[in-house]
Amino acid sequence: MKEYIQNIKIQKLGHFSNDLISTDILRLDLLHPVVSGNKWFKLQYYLQEVLDTGKTTVASFGGAYSNHIVAMAFAAKEMGLQSIGVIRGEAASTLSPTLLQAKEYGMELRFVDRERYRNKEKMMQEWNNPELFWIKEGGYGPIGAKGAADILTILDTSRYTHIICAVGTGTMMAGLIKTAGSRQTVVGISVLKNHVALENEIRWLLGPAEKQRSFSLLHNYHFGGYAKHPPGLIAFMRDTWLTEKVPTDIVYTSKLLFSVKDLIEKNYFPPGSKLLLVHSGGLQGNKSLEPDRLPF
Repeated sequence: MKEYIQNIKIQKLGHFSNDLISTDILRLDLLHPVVSGNKWFKLQYYLQEVLDTGKTTVASFGGAYSNHIVAMAFAAKEMGLQSIGVIRGEAASTLSPTLLQAKEYGMELRFVDRERYRNKEKMMQEWNNPELFWIKEGGYGPIGAKGAADILTILDTSRYTHIICAVGTGTMMAGLIKTAGSRQTVVGISVLKNHVALENEIRWLLGPAEKQRSFSLLHNYHFGGYAKHPPGLIAFMRDTWLTEKVPTDIVYTSKLLFSVKDLIEKNYFPPGSKLLLVHSGGLQGNKSLEPDRLPF
């Protein structure tokens, strides 16, 4: 995947800027059509450790429209590894496009009910064997955060005052905090409703000095919860495509861009701020929509 790094670019967001605030977006989504955005960054050191330890199979967790699952399936295949996806919920009579794609890349799918899915540590113990390397859901963990720390090293991002990202597990945000400059503030937009433990989960991935760096989490832009997408959000996604030609997804990036536009209108950022949004890539969630809901 490293040969695709050159595809990443920074794009001006004209309709998110004004005389006082400048807004750009880091297009990680352009990295690769399958291992899109932050997925590769979070997976890269895990997969290297799999190779270094001589294991043959990598396994992880996700839902029916998980960007992480399909990205891991493709990356594992490219590196000559077997893959297992533990999928939340009973198997449907017709698999989602995401899971069909993962199967095409050779992934073995194991479906578990939602109650059992909550106890992932127990499943990892029950199914563990010497050939198997487990990666937590979304790539969460110090190794995933180490990979995400590379995101701000690809292009020169030193001129920005704020680095802003959508937050699920917090792995990418932790990585951004690790490499952000001392005068930069990392702002996370949580896509989960009432996830009060999120800040502690991010701090757990940081070293002692990194915990002192400037960052904040905002919890008011989840639109009802994970992957919830009321008509107003869909309309915003359409408008964003028409005005900026930036594709967004119903889970993460639409809520990121909506929040930033709203915060700018509410004068949240000091005059003269230079904002860099991180497009984390992955549009798998949109495949749960009717084909004509979005123009991209």
